[in-house]
Amino acid sequence: MKIRTRLTLLFTLITAMLLGVYSFSIYYSSKEAREKSFYSELQNEAIAKADLFFQSSLPEQEMHKLYKNNNRTLNEVQVAIYDSNHQLIYHDDAKVDYVKETPAMLSQIFQKKKISFFLNNLQVIGMVYHHSGKSYAVTAASYDKYGYEYLTHLLTISIIAFISILILIYLAGIFLSKKALSPLSEMVNQIKKITAGKLQLRLKTTGEKDELNELAQNFNGMLKRLENSFDSQKHFVSNISHELRTPLSAIITELELASEKEQTKEEYRQTIRYALEDARNMAKLSNSLMDLAKASYDPNEISFSEVRLDEILLESYTKITRENPVYKVSLNIENEVEEHQLITQGNEYLLQVAFNNLIDNACKYSPEHICSIDVIAHKNTLSISFTNTGIIISREDLQRIFEPFYRSETSKKEKGYGIGLFLTEKIIHLHHATISVASEHNKTIFTIQFEIPES
Repeated sequence: MKIRTRLTLLFTLITAMLLGVYSFSIYYSSKEAREKSFYSELQNEAIAKADLFFQSSLPEQEMHKLYKNNNRTLNEVQVAIYDSNHQLIYHDDAKVDYVKETPAMLSQIFQKKKISFFLNNLQVIGMVYHHSGKSYAVTAASYDKYGYEYLTHLLTISIIAFISILILIYLAGIFLSKKALSPLSEMVNQIKKITAGKLQLRLKTTGEKDELNELAQNFNGMLKRLENSFDSQKHFVSNISHELRTPLSAIITELELASEKEQTKEEYRQTIRYALEDARNMAKLSNSLMDLAKASYDPNEISFSEVRLDEILLESYTKITRENPVYKVSLNIENEVEEHQLITQGNEYLLQVAFNNLIDNACKYSPEHICSIDVIAHKNTLSISFTNTGIIISREDLQRIFEPFYRSETSKKEKGYGIGLFLTEKIIHLHHATISVASEHNKTIFTIQFEIPES
């Protein structure tokens, strides 16, 4: 069932319930009002007949005649009068006695002064009437023909109005739900046009501050992220294939040349050294790509634990200097830095990859192969700076320095693949930290800012 149909039916059902409660309340209150009103009429009629009987000179036969004449055209009230000894002293029509008063009923009237009840379709009232110091029991009974006709008419009108209003509300609900959900239908038609090759398409948005416009904006945001992800993937695959093809082609060429002609033992060794160097470059590139894949995971899928940044820096320092003896790295931690400020939630392996890249880059592009690491604590952040002296990075290169596979003209002189800084930025962002770079006055400084947790 479509939402439009469901909303229409639900709206109609709720309206039906409200109308039903309202109609029932009107009918019930009218029924109660009719009953009370007719009891009041019976009482007035009983008093009038008793006054007429006791206080006028009208003979009893004339009163009987008056009752019968009235009864032909309307439902005349039948009145009976009894004395305190339960003796009948007057009855409008003793032959057609509606109430058939019993001694028990008359005793109840004298005791309670006033009673009222239903007798089949008749309403009956009994009351005490005082005249000349004596008490009499007066009963009055009649059928409220006009009252019941009014209730029947009211019920008929209510049922017809109820059904008619429900039909109108159902039709209005269809119209309103169609109009209200038309933007959603249009949105569905637009979504059907979006495919993997048409991720640049977007849903139309309006200036309205409603849920549908908010949905369209969020959906467009998701499309933008998907488009960026697809573009990055295409770019990534294109660059990967190029970077892997180069060392593979070199290895194949060297081995083919070695296999096609006789070479001296030293020449064979030289060929093996070249092939081994290319294979090591491929291994290094593969490791970088694996690290990049790990850093591209959903943060919820990466295991984080409590780590000490100074210990990870020391491990990176030791690893880089061991692999490259010519590199000179110094680690300086200010005395004001407290132990709890060096502790953060992170992934030790990924952080070490990021620090390794920054130290290796600093030493690689420094003429003296020197990298200085400074750890400084501020009020709410811990700052780690990686500084080297030498080549200044141009402003244009600084703007693109964290792009994947981007290498400036100066950096192409050194071995590399343009992955390291892109990977480092992703790792730092995964740890909710920031990284920035500045290059001036013969110095290049990469600075990482970690938030210090409250102690």
